[in-house]
Amino acid sequence: MIRVNGRDYRLAHQPTVVVCVDGCEPDYIAQSVAHGHTPWLKEVLATGTVLIADCVIPSFTNPNNLSIVTGVPPSVHGICGNFLFDTESGTEVMMNDPKWLRAPTLLAALSNAGQSVAVITAKDKLRKLLGHDMKGICFSAEKADEATLDENGIDHVVEAVGMPVPSVYSAQLSEFVFAAGVELMSHERRPDVMYLSTTDYVQHKHAPGTDGADAFYRMLDHYLGKLDAMGCVIALTADHGMNAKTQMDGTPDVVYLQDVLDRWIGAGVARVILPITDPYVVHHGALGSFATVYLPAGADHTDLARRIGALRGIDSVRSRKEAAAFFELPPDRIGDLIVVAERSTVIGTAASRHDLSALDAPLRSHGGISEQRVPLIVNRRLRDIDPARRWRNFDAFDLALNHVE
Repeated sequence: MIRVNGRDYRLAHQPTVVVCVDGCEPDYIAQSVAHGHTPWLKEVLATGTVLIADCVIPSFTNPNNLSIVTGVPPSVHGICGNFLFDTESGTEVMMNDPKWLRAPTLLAALSNAGQSVAVITAKDKLRKLLGHDMKGICFSAEKADEATLDENGIDHVVEAVGMPVPSVYSAQLSEFVFAAGVELMSHERRPDVMYLSTTDYVQHKHAPGTDGADAFYRMLDHYLGKLDAMGCVIALTADHGMNAKTQMDGTPDVVYLQDVLDRWIGAGVARVILPITDPYVVHHGALGSFATVYLPAGADHTDLARRIGALRGIDSVRSRKEAAAFFELPPDRIGDLIVVAERSTVIGTAASRHDLSALDAPLRSHGGISEQRVPLIVNRRLRDIDPARRWRNFDAFDLALNHVE
């Protein structure tokens, strides 16, 4: 046994793969199974363990991937968004540097306990966070052609996988992750534990049950079936769900909160931060359903919270203290107010700052409570679990390591 962040884990005694399918609203699986595209998943739904879990809020990529690999919420590991306002430097920065981590990962602990560990992520933004202090293989599909033994624990990835490096804006980026995972697991010295994390490019563009979505899950089903045939324990979950964020005419349904606050209390006096922001904004335009607001000294927080909460499309507004407790967030890394939009609405800063010209499909995005439900599926019957309790996506490693016979 090893103990990581207050939780005990058994070392893997059979090959164990935890998969984070970016943006996997549970209905994607339901529709792909119903349409006959995912025979492996259909069998697992009947013979394995099938749960619905809650992801962490904000329902964005970085906080949830780090929760999955640490087994704890952002209040413990510190990663509360893809992007934040660093109050010490007074700058807005990406949260993709391990310096922001406040807790060790299970991946590092397993590797330090002598287990062979491999991490493959679609986008490079997650690689250094997931691989922090870990011994083993850790690379991204996005930069697979740059992988070296010294930096990533592996080289010649593209040649081994037999696929060119795909565009970051493609379904093939996620396929590369799965193909590389199967390639690694096919070796005689295969990993004891492997973590695979995809991109939500498809989910941002295609609703459950559409041709594009079904094609993606057909691909996923094919590779997971191969890993299963190799004897792997597979735990599948997601970092967040996905919903349409449009008005009836198909245009994005946006509350430009910075513009609103500029009108109310003066231009640039308040600062609206969108934690969804990352280098890959083409498919969502940096629009999500969660925002944090920094207010000037002397501002009436209660009155502004009331006024923001009265805006059409806003679900809730909480103070820093309330939000930190309710959403399990680090209070020193969020603003004075936390604003969450309703299911079909996203929050922007100023309309002039969002370039939506690259959106070639009606906006689908995430970030709020409406994207919190995710699948938590294991391809084995598990022992000693309570299906009725509240499960979290960051219980995936616990289930795969501690509850499989």
